[in-house]
Amino acid sequence: MLQPLFKIVCIQLAIAVSSYSSIDYVSPSRSTITGTPLTALCNRSCLFICRQQIRANSLTVHNMSSSPEDQKMDKIPPRQLVQLGMKYFQVADIDESIKLFDKADKAVPDGSLTPYLWQRGISLYYADRFQEGSDQFRYDVKVNPLDVEEIVWDIACQHRSNNAGNSVNKLSLPPGKTDRRKIMGTVYSLYRGDGATEHDLVNAGHVGSLSDEFYSLFYLGLWCESNGESAKAENYMRSAVKTSYAQGRGSVDYMTSVAKVHCELRGWQY
Repeated sequence: MLQPLFKIVCIQLAIAVSSYSSIDYVSPSRSTITGTPLTALCNRSCLFICRQQIRANSLTVHNMSSSPEDQKMDKIPPRQLVQLGMKYFQVADIDESIKLFDKADKAVPDGSLTPYLWQRGISLYYADRFQEGSDQFRYDVKVNPLDVEEIVWDIACQHRSNNAGNSVNKLSLPPGKTDRRKIMGTVYSLYRGDGATEHDLVNAGHVGSLSDEFYSLFYLGLWCESNGESAKAENYMRSAVKTSYAQGRGSVDYMTSVAKVHCELRGWQY
């Protein structure tokens, strides 16, 4: 059994780590966590230690209300619950991240937070809960119709859940509208089947910025996986993790963490 004092320390440390960072709910494209690579490393290390201690003593988010000390979790604001869920995801604890996102959602009874929980959609993808992931991203698009990433994640979820070979019901941007990031135009065209090819996205990453290189490789990896091309998916995703962006200033971008977790869950060394 965890001693009551240690329980409190674990919870407060995790809360403090989540409180230190700032996060924008709206979309993966604006998901950079404030801080330096060293800060990100410290945050990851602190949560990893907490998670290992929690697992060793069978203390999970699900049963954290079993004592007065653990009821501190019930007092955490929804925003911090989302941040804490992201921290759990970053150490590849997918189920616990979903529990925290769900807890944050339920803490806002009017449902106004639901269409901003794109992080939950990503976690649901990695939990192989593809229909629920698709539903989440479709909620998101209703309030943020110009974000390509919501659309392509929905397409990826549908491809993964589409065992019967039915056609994918692909969302689209409003007529005449585009994502503000040039690289995402090519990503969008590839996933939608609107003309761009895998080779086009590779080239777009080569001639773009450091972040363009990462995002092109990342979404090529996700694209290939969702289409059953595991070997190519591994090559692209491992390459994405090794980019200068993912290893440098982009290490505080949540999506670079997604790439790393993707590799970790698939057993792909990087």
